[in-house]
Amino acid sequence: MRKQLLPGEQVIVVTRQQARRLFLPVAAFILTPAFAAFGCAWIVQGGPARVLPVMSGGEWTFWLLLACVFLALLVLLGYCLPKYLEWLAVQYILTSRRIIARFGMLRRHDWQLSLAAVRNVGLRQSLIQRTLRSGNISLDTGQPGGTLMPDVPEAARFRSFILEAIDGLPPAPANDSGNTWTRREGGQDGW
Repeated sequence: MRKQLLPGEQVIVVTRQQARRLFLPVAAFILTPAFAAFGCAWIVQGGPARVLPVMSGGEWTFWLLLACVFLALLVLLGYCLPKYLEWLAVQYILTSRRIIARFGMLRRHDWQLSLAAVRNVGLRQSLIQRTLRSGNISLDTGQPGGTLMPDVPEAARFRSFILEAIDGLPPAPANDSGNTWTRREGGQDGW
């Protein structure tokens, strides 16, 4: 991040999305090995032979244990790991001049918004987000569409950091009215 900063720019906050998105993957990460261990112990104790008498004998035990371990690995590597990497791939960076949002790991895309362009900073929270002190921050630049930062942790504090950073921007020059068009009096219109 240091290489991408503008001269005189400082990083104020770097954060990720609210970790509540990881609740189900973490629960699955904890419960899957427990269920797999229980299933393996049940198989070794001869449980399948009691349910299906055809499976009596030791030739099925190895394959059933292998299937149980394979299912556990499938849940861990096919559900838990991608959800964690998806959460890890989103990053919000507030500097003294810009807001940067980065998405993705292998195929990364990001957007940057100058704090000078921000006209309004909104905060929207659902009941769960309010309980966990997270929220969706919307940044209005006067352009259609606006920009949304979903599930920002400590959303009220992050919003206050944005507003303080906007207040800390140097004032615009007096001769700059924000209008890039120049008015010419009389004469022909030039292309």
